[in-house]
Amino acid sequence: MVNKNETTVAAAEPALSNTPANIAKSAANAAIGKASLATHALILLAVLAGAYIAMGGLLNTVVTNDLAGFLGDGLSRLVGGAVFSLGLIMVVIGGAELFTGNNMVMTIGYLDRKITAGQVLRNWVLVYIFNFVGALIVALLVYFSGIWKFNGGAVGIKAAGIAGGKVSLAFSEALVRGILCNWLVCLAVWLSMAGKDAISKIAGIIFPVTAFVALGFEHSIANMYFIPMGILLKGETVITSVLDPAVLGNLTWSGFLLKNLLPVTIGNMIGGIVFVGTAYWNAYLRPKQSETPKSKGSGLSHGQ
Repeated sequence: MVNKNETTVAAAEPALSNTPANIAKSAANAAIGKASLATHALILLAVLAGAYIAMGGLLNTVVTNDLAGFLGDGLSRLVGGAVFSLGLIMVVIGGAELFTGNNMVMTIGYLDRKITAGQVLRNWVLVYIFNFVGALIVALLVYFSGIWKFNGGAVGIKAAGIAGGKVSLAFSEALVRGILCNWLVCLAVWLSMAGKDAISKIAGIIFPVTAFVALGFEHSIANMYFIPMGILLKGETVITSVLDPAVLGNLTWSGFLLKNLLPVTIGNMIGGIVFVGTAYWNAYLRPKQSETPKSKGSGLSHGQ
């Protein structure tokens, strides 16, 4: 027989996670906070987010520089994706403003009429620019630190190879990989909002981020670190003695901006805005159409 007091206590205990409907409401409310940030705070938090994602990229490069020789390509990609998750974990748990995640959050806030189009654009433009600044700061620090010389220069070779591969993608390939990437990144942010403690939030982040990295998708903010890092390294002897000159020849600022960053950014926006933000707003927050009153257009009037 069930004890009534035990039933009451169990009913009073909070759920261990938020429901999808509550996540959608939380995202709309989070957009209000992001829109109301002072400019100096928004810039600082954007610089930090760019740096955090770059640090995840650096860890990925160091860990996987020779891992495929031991685990094979597939498992090496899996491990690389898992360690790259550090970047988004630091953004979400530490608190920072990331352009790709904000594609989803600000879209939900705008569609729910919590913020204006001007506030959305202000956030996206400033965050994008200063994510770039944060990523470039880390790229410069890594270059001058000599970390790329680890393992006889294998880390630098890996970094330059990653960058060369990214700028060698066709525009359409980079675009579609960008869509798929931010679909998963925004889902990682969405799942993190389901958790009510740090461990649950981290668990929600790790799997989608691991997937996008392992699958070779393209993240605009990560590429703000990966490709400039390759550009910085392409003239080093240890790099030129190993990598194909054609690959290194693609590593230019114009190649980076036009052949990779532009299509990847467009793709990231489509993935976050359409496939996550708009989809979940329509599923959980879109106002229901009011029912037609029964008294109108039905039955006979009193005088008939």
